[in-house]
Amino acid sequence: MYFVGIDISKFKHDCFIVDNNGEVIVSSWSFANDQEGFLLFKEILDGLEGEIRIGFESTGHYTDNIRLFLERHHFSFMELNPLLISRFNDSKSLRRTKSDTIDAALIARYLMTVEYKPNPPTLYHIEALKSLTRFRDKLVKLRSRQLVELTNILDKVFPEFKPFFSNRFSATAIYIIANYQTPESIANMNSRSFEVLRKKSKGKFTMAKFIQLKELAKNTVGNSADYLIDELDMVIDIYSQLDSKICEIEALIKEYIADINPPMLSIPGIGPFSAAVILSEYGDINNFDSPAKMLSFAGLEPGYYQSGVSEHTGKMVKHGSGHLRATLMNCCLPLISHDLVFAQYYSKKRAEGKSHRVALSHVAKKTCSCYLHLTNQEHFL
Repeated sequence: MYFVGIDISKFKHDCFIVDNNGEVIVSSWSFANDQEGFLLFKEILDGLEGEIRIGFESTGHYTDNIRLFLERHHFSFMELNPLLISRFNDSKSLRRTKSDTIDAALIARYLMTVEYKPNPPTLYHIEALKSLTRFRDKLVKLRSRQLVELTNILDKVFPEFKPFFSNRFSATAIYIIANYQTPESIANMNSRSFEVLRKKSKGKFTMAKFIQLKELAKNTVGNSADYLIDELDMVIDIYSQLDSKICEIEALIKEYIADINPPMLSIPGIGPFSAAVILSEYGDINNFDSPAKMLSFAGLEPGYYQSGVSEHTGKMVKHGSGHLRATLMNCCLPLISHDLVFAQYYSKKRAEGKSHRVALSHVAKKTCSCYLHLTNQEHFL
């Protein structure tokens, strides 16, 4: 049996191979992150007679190409948590020496000490959803950043504007800023402008509000300098482009979810985007045999400490996917608002003295239990 450790990096990968007797087969060998390098690596693997166990750390998108290459050529592999490798290293030595070669050897030797659990084959829809949901999250954060920039500029140009809209950028507020950028233009809005705003706000933007906004614009203490209006125009343009691309990505996500139609969509509070994140981040649900393990994977479990007579639970460990963790917690809010069972469970935890966030984490565990049950039920059917 051979244990192959690969240290992944951007332009090349380091490889270390040892057999089950501890004899080093390949030491300190690097191959390029390209077709030629991958084929050289395959030649070495093909030359090994016996079972081959391959391991590498999970390092984001840098692992995608090598993972797909190994799958295509029918090699099993195990993605490892970098934190576990780090702790394994700490247990072996107190020295703080690090190199790619050392890391590759460390991964190979770690494989010798743990149960080998090969990663399941990549499913195209799951991989696509994982990439799309994470990319959507990045764009949403960039869009939110533009709203911060917009606020900073409005504080100079028209400081009364955002407080008028309860310090929120509604669709109506964004439309006004995009089409009437200066306070002077807003002050000169006419009845046709009002009719457009009334329709856009679905009747919430009344004539009284319209008149009040025009009056604020007329008497603003803001500065409508040309350079500030140019900045405002650029920020609005960037925001609009990001908003458009987010809509495109969301349409793609809905298509994939519609094709999969996961059973979790029947859980109140879980929509297509939340389902896409949960489904793609967890991957093969058969890897989890209990809600506790699902919670642990998301980093939602509390820490635990016991030594001598001292024993206590700590804060949420927050290991694993922050993307998944945030989605699970956000799903709990509509659940406790609209579903009686989850609302009663949340109230029970609060009555036990749990804080709001801790009670929500218990609701998240119950949500995982429902997801696991529904999935197993679907497989049974």
